[in-house]
Amino acid sequence: MKSIVRQRAAFPTRGEDALVRASAGLWECRLRDEALAWTSGVYDLFDIPRGARLHRPQVLELYEPASHRLLTTIRRHALRTGGDFRLDAEIVTARGRHRWIRITASIESVGGRPVRLFGMKQDITEDIARLAEFDRRAKRDPLTGLSNRGAFDELFSEVGGRAPIGALLLVDLDGFKSINDAYGHAVGDLCLQRSAARLAEICRDALLVARLGGDEFAVLIARPADKGVVAMLGRRIGAALGCPIEHGGCRLRIGASVGIAYGETGSGIDAKAELFARADAALYAAKVAGRNTVRIDGEAPGSAAGAS
Repeated sequence: MKSIVRQRAAFPTRGEDALVRASAGLWECRLRDEALAWTSGVYDLFDIPRGARLHRPQVLELYEPASHRLLTTIRRHALRTGGDFRLDAEIVTARGRHRWIRITASIESVGGRPVRLFGMKQDITEDIARLAEFDRRAKRDPLTGLSNRGAFDELFSEVGGRAPIGALLLVDLDGFKSINDAYGHAVGDLCLQRSAARLAEICRDALLVARLGGDEFAVLIARPADKGVVAMLGRRIGAALGCPIEHGGCRLRIGASVGIAYGETGSGIDAKAELFARADAALYAAKVAGRNTVRIDGEAPGSAAGAS
């Protein structure tokens, strides 16, 4: 295509080399026949041999489906309105490597009709990975490594979220304050870490395991949730967290009270707030019953499921 040939002729070789070193390149698409032209950096982004013949339908197959759909929508809107656009898209290269690219595009029109799209594409995979890591850390409790209250609230408050909630278990450590007061915060932190590790191991198939704050934890179970299995899980949590924690020749003993509530058919904000309230009431009942106990919302304390 003559236009990109002209660009390359006007663009010093060292300039194109700089783009390649920056994992970037120039591109254009002639709208009359959807013919593509790329500089070397774009070929490299897609792991396609430089100078290979390009077919737009085949290139589009390298985009992840969600990115493909978004590109199609934004491109169509830009051609209709005549505006520039920018898009971050995920691709799987010709060699099977996952990569994120940033596409910038402008439109050339003749007589009021779009005739060409052109712009730049650049590898932003490392930037996306750094953002994902920042997001992961922002949702992690730094002491225990579990999800934090923010991550719990985000998932719990989703209306029609990733998975409907089948059950919520609230766990509160018993005797933790006494150990923290007697041995200091360093030992208290150790107890929290060991308890969190045990909880995560027992609940590894849960939708989410989170530290809500202090010595309180939450476990979300996806729907469908077998009530017998969930009740057994509650008892296993109590048994595991009640095992002594060895430290400096001492056997530190704490326990756990567990409150369980099962999700109903509703998934709205009110329904989830009500679910949390029912689990919290069950936890309070477990505390009142003498601690180291499991209580289930709506079930009698002496029932097979509700017994500790």
